[in-house]
Amino acid sequence: MIYIQPKLLKYILDIESVIEEIESIKRRTHNSFDQFNDDIILQRTTERNLKIIGEAVKNLIEIKPDAQITSARNIIGLPINFGLHLEL
Repeated sequence: MIYIQPKLLKYILDIESVIEEIESIKRRTHNSFDQFNDDIILQRTTERNLKIIGEAVKNLIEIKPDAQITSARNIIGLPINFGLHLEL
């Protein structure tokens, strides 16, 4: 049996939960960027979810610096205001 520190597990489960929410948004909009772009609530929800993923990855690396997370710096540095980047 593999032992995972409770905090690590919490962050992993947070990421999994948020990914499921983002997948739900994709299904709701039929994976259409135009539908997504027309709905400010979905944009803000996605922005919040991306911030949660970035924070969780940052915390994972702080707890376990040798964690192998592909593009961790890019994930942590996701745009602060996702909505502004969508309009560009």
